[in-house]
Amino acid sequence: MERGENNMVVMKPIRTTKKLDENGGEEEALLMSPTSRMFHEPNYNLYILAIMGWKVPINVDAMKAEIQGKLLKHPRFSSLQVIDESDDSRKMKWVPTTVNIDDHVTVPDLIKSNPNNMDTDKLVEEYISNLSTANIDMSKPLWDLHILNAKTSHAEATCIFRLHHSLGDGVSLVSLLLSCFRKSSDPTSLPTLLVSSSSSSKGKSNLSNNRTSIRSLMWQYLVKLWSCIRLLFNTVVDVLLFVATALFLKDSQSPFTVAQGFKSSTRRRFIYRTVSLNDIKFIKNLTNSTVNDVIMGITQAALSRYIHRRYEIEGKRKFSPQKMRCRASVVVNLRPALGVQAIAEMIEKNAVVIQGNCFGFYIIPLSISQLDNPLDYVRKAKTTMDRTKHSLGSLCTFYLSQLIIKLFGFKGATTLAARVLSHTTIFFSNVAGPLEEVSCSGHPLTFIAPTCYGQPTLCQEVNICSSS
Repeated sequence: MERGENNMVVMKPIRTTKKLDENGGEEEALLMSPTSRMFHEPNYNLYILAIMGWKVPINVDAMKAEIQGKLLKHPRFSSLQVIDESDDSRKMKWVPTTVNIDDHVTVPDLIKSNPNNMDTDKLVEEYISNLSTANIDMSKPLWDLHILNAKTSHAEATCIFRLHHSLGDGVSLVSLLLSCFRKSSDPTSLPTLLVSSSSSSKGKSNLSNNRTSIRSLMWQYLVKLWSCIRLLFNTVVDVLLFVATALFLKDSQSPFTVAQGFKSSTRRRFIYRTVSLNDIKFIKNLTNSTVNDVIMGITQAALSRYIHRRYEIEGKRKFSPQKMRCRASVVVNLRPALGVQAIAEMIEKNAVVIQGNCFGFYIIPLSISQLDNPLDYVRKAKTTMDRTKHSLGSLCTFYLSQLIIKLFGFKGATTLAARVLSHTTIFFSNVAGPLEEVSCSGHPLTFIAPTCYGQPTLCQEVNICSSS
């Protein structure tokens, strides 16, 4: 082990020259993907937190049995991450091990450890914040579960499921976690996740209906040509913006910019709030937009009003907020969602469900302006998001990071990603939650709030888990 920043003890990856199975013979280990390997670099050691609130106190034994029977069937939750020194490239691999569930489940007694009679909401918040100062021991699989049987204003009990980001990306991990849940209305049925449908057949039907018209055919080809030109132009602009941000282009200083000297190991504070998805859907239908457009519009409205209110001094602005450069780094999942049903079936067959991390980045400008109609913030966000969707920028950033890994190694790739995050104001990510109320081993779920820590970013982070 070694002592890192803030005197925090950091375990080095385990090194081994031979993998042994239960019979003492050599066992072939799975190779860790390059993107997952990046998350072990000292300046990019990321962890995912899934904060879950429950409607009833937690039966610890029942929760352990659920994890033992379902989650531990997945190889990544029962394998060590080791460096193979017999290989000159010193690649990291997955090596199966025996898991002791008690080494991964922590049940602290918050009431007894609260001599100052601190409010339970604050107590739970402090406990979660303290987790951000410690890493999981690499001599065991990189996940743990903290069960807090303390009633808060949000739930009767709280669980914090912590995983190292090298286990997989957020979409695959949340889908895997939800495979342990069942519908509250039907305990035998798996939850339903929203899976985006393909719209590739739309153009074919139009072409078939209009093939008798040469003029219509020519018009469609012109539209497709223009669409391809726009796609190419938007992609080039997005890639150049990504590269410029990594090299020199920074956002303006604002109250949301974290002070210089902020370290990845610095203690974080996690704030989670629940809003009505029905209200968001009402705005979505009213503006003919998407849920993500509404969330982005709400964020722009909140930032704009706060900035203008803060910098208005006796009716005179200290500077022009409209000239602020304020942008969001948005993480985009590049792998199609399998759905909970498919994941549950693959786990039963002992198949590998998670195939590493696969995501790219978009950099989206945020408008800091005062608008009379609040819905105009959503409409402006929709215009920006529609343009972003008609681009291959996120895919190009993924392949660019793979190229950087081959040319400059993992340190170069993590430096690139860290500079992009530190030069923007907000970091956005979101995952889709279940479409109905769900339960795990008889415990109804109130909310799930995913987030992460460990990234060397100077920006504020917004994570969203949407469900009905």
